Amino acid sequence: MKIHLLIAAVLLLGTIATAKDMPMQGTIVSENSVSCGSQAQGKKKTTDLMCQEYVIRTESTEYHVRQEKEAHKELLPVNAPIELTLKKDKMKFKVDGKEYEMLVVSESAVPASANTPATPKP
Repeated sequence: MKIHLLIAAVLLLGTIATAKDMPMQGTIVSENSVSCGSQAQGKKKTTDLMCQEYVIRTESTEYHVRQEKEAHKELLPVNAPIELTLKKDKMKFKVDGKEYEMLVVSESAVPASANTPATPKP
């Protein structure tokens, strides 16, 4: 009996692990500029480096992702539908035919109000 439970647990965990690698549908919900370090500009002067942080919403989860390198400054369109894959702490997706790989900095459940369709008022 214990062997059957162990096999079932291994199969369930394997299914969950591969689900992260499967393509998911999502939408870029918002973009913010955030500090992602600083750069020396002489003896005592430093400049803050800014990175874009995007909120990407799937059916059940919101992911906050940032570009890994400050050099990638291209802004992505908000409300753009994307197909994404997750692998460890990286997210890969395509927008307008271009591929991007970003670092997942946090994730949370989609707020209940985001799942509920708006009802028109009479």
